[in-house]
Amino acid sequence: MSSNVPLPTLPDASFRMLLEAAPDAMIIVDSSGSIVLVNGQTERMFGYGRGELLGKKIEFLLPQRLRTQHVSHRDSYIAQPQLRPMGAGQELIAKRQDGSEFAVEISLSPVDTGDDTFVASVIRDVTSRKRMEQEIIAARQAAERANKANSAFLAAASHDLRQPVQALSLLNGALRRTVTDPRALGMIESQEHSLTAMTNLLNSLLDISRLDAGAVTPELEDFPIRRIIDRLSAEFGRQAHHKGLNFVANKCDAVVRSDPNLLAEIIQNLVSNAIRYTETGHVRMTCAVDSGYCRLHVVDSGVGIEPDQIDEIFREFVQCNAPGTTNEGFGLGLAIVRRLTDLLDIEIAVVSQPGRGSDFSIAIPVVDGVTLPAQTEAVGKGPSEEKATGLIILIEDDVSVANAWGMLLEAEGYRVATAASAAEAESVARHVDQRPQLLISDYHLLAGSTGVEAVEAIRRYYDHVIPAFIVSGDTSKVVRDARLLDNCTLLSKPVDTDQLLAVAAVAIETGRISDS
Repeated sequence: MSSNVPLPTLPDASFRMLLEAAPDAMIIVDSSGSIVLVNGQTERMFGYGRGELLGKKIEFLLPQRLRTQHVSHRDSYIAQPQLRPMGAGQELIAKRQDGSEFAVEISLSPVDTGDDTFVASVIRDVTSRKRMEQEIIAARQAAERANKANSAFLAAASHDLRQPVQALSLLNGALRRTVTDPRALGMIESQEHSLTAMTNLLNSLLDISRLDAGAVTPELEDFPIRRIIDRLSAEFGRQAHHKGLNFVANKCDAVVRSDPNLLAEIIQNLVSNAIRYTETGHVRMTCAVDSGYCRLHVVDSGVGIEPDQIDEIFREFVQCNAPGTTNEGFGLGLAIVRRLTDLLDIEIAVVSQPGRGSDFSIAIPVVDGVTLPAQTEAVGKGPSEEKATGLIILIEDDVSVANAWGMLLEAEGYRVATAASAAEAESVARHVDQRPQLLISDYHLLAGSTGVEAVEAIRRYYDHVIPAFIVSGDTSKVVRDARLLDNCTLLSKPVDTDQLLAVAAVAIETGRISDS
């Protein structure tokens, strides 16, 4: 130990041995800030010999720009000394003999000898830790940027890919309502089957991509489960009827907590699969509240599933190859169901017997103390054969899609006034000869406006909450927020023309959207 250190201030030999054995650099300074003791780790950390440090002010180990400020901090500490542990937020920049700077963390312990107050400091080089923290932050930011880019790309791709499919679907619907030649109708029907297959594949691939990219965030809310059941009953009841199946959906008075859109997609895939794999008999949706959950079952009398295939059917591109069935699908529906149930933390169970049918069930949390009046059973029906009447304002900025919409709606008997932006929509509303019975708008419009803005502008002009459809191929959160509009529903492209016209007819007749 250096002999120029006053003996009264020196700790005893055993204490000095402990300091030398410490894994961190240790420095003791007196009340004036002068270094009176250092250990070997200090020499190695800063590159100075012990004799070069003793008697120097502690600021000697700081960059020049920080020294004046540190003197003030030191004097304040000496005036009111107290224990300050490592990790208490005191991180400094220190300077080595070679001029290089590095991050350190320190702890301070006052030592009162009666003659003077000393401060023992433990100094730890946190350069590696800070570097790791910065790398973690950078990696997280890069991942967040990548996720945002993925989400933006998938939303844009979803919209752009669905636009031409939407136009084809609308044109096909218009042709089916105007062509009378049986051979032409047969070709239109075949074309419609191909279009449906392409639509289903496109939707499934986009859904799988968004789920795997982490671009789907559940938005939980409390809502009546019947909202989903009623809509799917109308959609799939017609499909089952065309196949000769008995389709029945129980009404349930439960209010559940989930993401309504994602939950609807789960049930929709289950019902679609049930109809696909059932040639005769029935498909039923039933639900009942049990132990805090609404247990919804999709039961069919179809081909059933072999026990060793039940786990496999939730994998991509796996289909149930039972005798008498055709491979109309792509084996993606249940893969999407599995991802969505995992995302929503919903339990799914399967009970099946080959040749007798299957029972797929999910358990959705129920909101305690909230119920709705029960209703009677609903059986899906086909579309009305009567010609429709009424005025519809259509807001769509894609000319080909707008033309296809016009052909379909006019073939059904409606009068159609069109606009391409929210501003144009309001102008059209001022010039038509009557208040429109229905508004149909794409979400993304010209001049950066949205379908929500267009609908609100027309409603303000008429001071009336006119029923509205917002249509979009974009699946981002901002578009999904359109469903929050009163008396409005959000439809995903490509829209099923029969379903849309059936719901539109009810909306025009009643002034309300049936599933809002």
